[in-house]
Amino acid sequence: MRELILGGARSGKSRLAEERAESSGLEVIYIATAAPRDSAIDPEMAERIRHHQQQRPSHWQTIEEPIRLAERLSESAAKGRTLLVDCLTLWLSNLLGGDEIDEALFEHERSALLRVLPELSGEIILVSNEVGQGIVPMGKLTRKFCDESGRLHQDIAKICDQVTFVTAGLPMKLK
Repeated sequence: MRELILGGARSGKSRLAEERAESSGLEVIYIATAAPRDSAIDPEMAERIRHHQQQRPSHWQTIEEPIRLAERLSESAAKGRTLLVDCLTLWLSNLLGGDEIDEALFEHERSALLRVLPELSGEIILVSNEVGQGIVPMGKLTRKFCDESGRLHQDIAKICDQVTFVTAGLPMKLK
């Protein structure tokens, strides 16, 4: 079973994903894609990470992987196990972020994820922000991020057995 859970910021998507993972009754491995931040440089992001860490059950294993997501999924997936990836948005930001985009790295990691996802054993829950419901952004990097995010969501939705959109804490089954 593969599920993509989409929603806006603070929509309840992570909470829903965590509830689904916990109710699976399987061993849960949480794959966090947020790049560890120096709390002095980015205190708001450090607080977000801390909040997510406190919400997770203590018996879950956490793996931090900001770039090599497909590799980490391949290493961690197993029958009788649930992998929860939170979130694809930050993973994509890590790949596209910075002054210069490493297009080769981006294409390699994106292709690797799409290639490995159908082959993984166990249950996979992927969380991501839906960012394509607003106006077209003004900056080139922001437009690229929105475009790539939308393409990634479409490609992953084709692979997943279930796709859920969350708004105001309410899940809507799309697929």
